[in-house]
Amino acid sequence: KQWYQRRVAITAGIDSGSLWWAGKELMSDKLLEDYVGKNEKTKIIVKLAKKGQQAPGREQQMSEEQKKQMMAWQYRKQEEMKKLHEADDGDDYYNSAWANPSALKNQFQGIGNVKWGPR
Repeated sequence: KQWYQRRVAITAGIDSGSLWWAGKELMSDKLLEDYVGKNEKTKIIVKLAKKGQQAPGREQQMSEEQKKQMMAWQYRKQEEMKKLHEADDGDDYYNSAWANPSALKNQFQGIGNVKWGPR
């Protein structure tokens, strides 16, 4: 019964057109599981096109309004990063204790808090 249902599903509407899925034309002599696999829970959306024509066009992933909003957000983010980069010269951490390249050596030798000047 399952084989018959799969066969009927793939051959429905073949006389007037061709079925397309994932950019491939579904041939009537093959089973649906040849294209999709044996997972019975798989759901596919098949498009119908006239026989002899190319594959139908793909649907847009997002609308024009969504594209505009995304591009505006990216532009704002880019401008914000430019301002932060220009404001930060990057030299302010050189005098910090955590940026000292010999801090680990000093800690192991026990000379981390030694002051060399007069008190």
